[in-house]
Amino acid sequence: MTRYDGYVSVCRYAVSPEIPASFANDRTGRREKRTVTHATPVPLERIEHTAPASTSHTRKRTDIEGLRAIAVSLVVLSHSGVSLFAGGYIGVDVFFVISGFLITSLLLRELDTTGRISIRRFYARRALRLLPASTIVVVFTVIGAWLWLTPVRFAEYTKDALASTLYAINFRLAITGTDYLQEGAPPSPFQHFWSLAVEEQFYLVWPLLLIVSAWLLGRGGRSSRTRYLAVPLIALSATSLVLSIVETPRSAPWSYFGSHTRVWELGAGALVALAAARLARTPGRIAAVITWAGLAAILAGAVIYDNDTPFPGYHALLPVVGTAMVIAGGTASARGDTRLLLGLAPFQRIGGLSYGWYLWHWPLLVIGPAALGLHGTLKVNLALSAIGLVLAAVTLYLVENPVRFHRAFKNRPGRAISLGVTLSAGAAVIALVAATVPPSIPYGPPVADLPAGMASAQDAEAFLKSAIGGGVPPERLPGNLSPSLTTVKDDKAIVYDDGCHVGYDDVSMPECAFGDLTSSKVVVLFGDSHAASWFPAMETLAKENHWKLYSWTKASCKVSSITLVRTGKAYETCDTWRTQTIARIKRLHPALVVMSSSEDGTIFPKQTDNAAAWGAGFAATLKQINARGTKMTLIQDIPWPSSDAPECLAQNPRVLTLCTNKLPKALHSPARRAAIAAAAKKAKIKVIDPTSWFCGTVGTCPPVIGNLLVYRDEGHMTKQYSQLLAPLLMSRLPKI
Repeated sequence: MTRYDGYVSVCRYAVSPEIPASFANDRTGRREKRTVTHATPVPLERIEHTAPASTSHTRKRTDIEGLRAIAVSLVVLSHSGVSLFAGGYIGVDVFFVISGFLITSLLLRELDTTGRISIRRFYARRALRLLPASTIVVVFTVIGAWLWLTPVRFAEYTKDALASTLYAINFRLAITGTDYLQEGAPPSPFQHFWSLAVEEQFYLVWPLLLIVSAWLLGRGGRSSRTRYLAVPLIALSATSLVLSIVETPRSAPWSYFGSHTRVWELGAGALVALAAARLARTPGRIAAVITWAGLAAILAGAVIYDNDTPFPGYHALLPVVGTAMVIAGGTASARGDTRLLLGLAPFQRIGGLSYGWYLWHWPLLVIGPAALGLHGTLKVNLALSAIGLVLAAVTLYLVENPVRFHRAFKNRPGRAISLGVTLSAGAAVIALVAATVPPSIPYGPPVADLPAGMASAQDAEAFLKSAIGGGVPPERLPGNLSPSLTTVKDDKAIVYDDGCHVGYDDVSMPECAFGDLTSSKVVVLFGDSHAASWFPAMETLAKENHWKLYSWTKASCKVSSITLVRTGKAYETCDTWRTQTIARIKRLHPALVVMSSSEDGTIFPKQTDNAAAWGAGFAATLKQINARGTKMTLIQDIPWPSSDAPECLAQNPRVLTLCTNKLPKALHSPARRAAIAAAAKKAKIKVIDPTSWFCGTVGTCPPVIGNLLVYRDEGHMTKQYSQLLAPLLMSRLPKI
């Protein structure tokens, strides 16, 4: 969760990685030069990105326009898959600093020329600058997702569209990024709106803070006022930076998308704006060196960083400080500074189109390959990004500028705000309407209800094997498929919603008791998410047999006592959680411990990764748990589908065999599987092999059996199929 763009694993979030940032700004796009003295009120909606108000005249900052070009190009190249610029997501941070500088300069200029800051005019400018283009992109992206993206996730995409119009998409991405079952999900075509949301959340606070500070200190001179305005900004930015550094290793989605960890980047630009008068007096040679050093820092970050770089955290200091240096040094307008490069025509033109290019490129990269029936190769992605640049130009000249400079809005902030509200509301309504008419999936006729048939059969296991047959799914999706493809992603076991399935960075130990809470017969379910997928079956058995069931599972944390690799480092929180859970099991003295884990993952360090190590690790766990009166059972990993089963079925609703996997390919790691089973049998632990409950007699493993969808993603059972297997599991469990 691409880097969330990244989380990826952050996507990084890989973050995707990722995803880049916004570069919304208040530049007018006009090219004429202006000379404005301090005594002359300036129509703020027409101010270019100029020198700070402390100078004797305004001048266009071509270096800032060029920086925009650098930033958006890095983002686009990174998202397109250019490996040299794998760290191009730092373009987001560059835009944050630029925005903080420009908006603060504009507000200070207004404060100097009029003695006050008009909140209405400020938000009117923002509405005219941002909303015409963003609304068009939201609407076209909703349409594109409806036409070409999988129906399985369309409901989620409409929620993303709605969150984007409300400038809250960053919070939604942070929340979904912490959902383990969403980790392998394809990136949302609205994901890039997160940076716009962060900016607008900052600008809900910063102008008000300026107004209050100016009012409290307003009787002093400009230098006095500026000095004291910096105090709350420094405090706010320092707090945000600390939160970013602390949060990044703890929760990648929240650190990447959260406004609380990004405010300091906009604050850095604002601080440069507050210090602009002094910075303008920097000796020319020193100022020029500062600008080039800053630009080098930005480019170095784009080349050195990649999807495994913990970001933002302290790594964000490189692009943020580098951007601040370019802007700060540029206030002196020294000969030989970065304007020699950034002022060139290509940089100026791309910089002028940066906002639109950023808006268009990401939906094109996500939707374009599906629309064209192509894979998202580097060449395809670069071609789609080039189309995005063309669309940015069309949007600027046919939509953005005509609206922004229309005389109907000149000196009429109320009208501009009304337009913004109308555009946002219209986009939100379109998203809501689209959610009510999702793209259809061509289901076939209903088939016999599998759970009902098993319940009435004398031999449930024989009935299921007969239903699986040769492992061939129905010719078409059954009309009574349960769960449906459009609801399966939200239809998950309760342990994922109540905190009982612990996330990657969490070592908490919630109670997580189910079944008959008054029973003295205690059973523990222990393992990773593949153990959690057995929870619906275990809960059914606990209720039927009056067990008190404890469910203790953690994301990608194996039962075997081995240290795994996660994001390039040792998965230490897994080791901590496993040790604590084993100690808890020993204190509890349960009647039965049911263990299960997936067979994927890599031991840290990689040189020690072999099947024997996995078996030895499982034996070590059994030895630690071993207690008189406690029985233990291992459920081996289930066969895996060939890909995300619901996604594949939605794309091939009339040829379900294209989504059918085969043995032994469906077994993730036969060698590890055998080593772990051997360790269990040596310790005289019951081993349950569920393969025959998923695969037919000829070794094919269908994603649909009867009217039941077997898999909810690329490796976990649906809740319904897990419940179906409860009686078969009961027949294999030790008697307690």
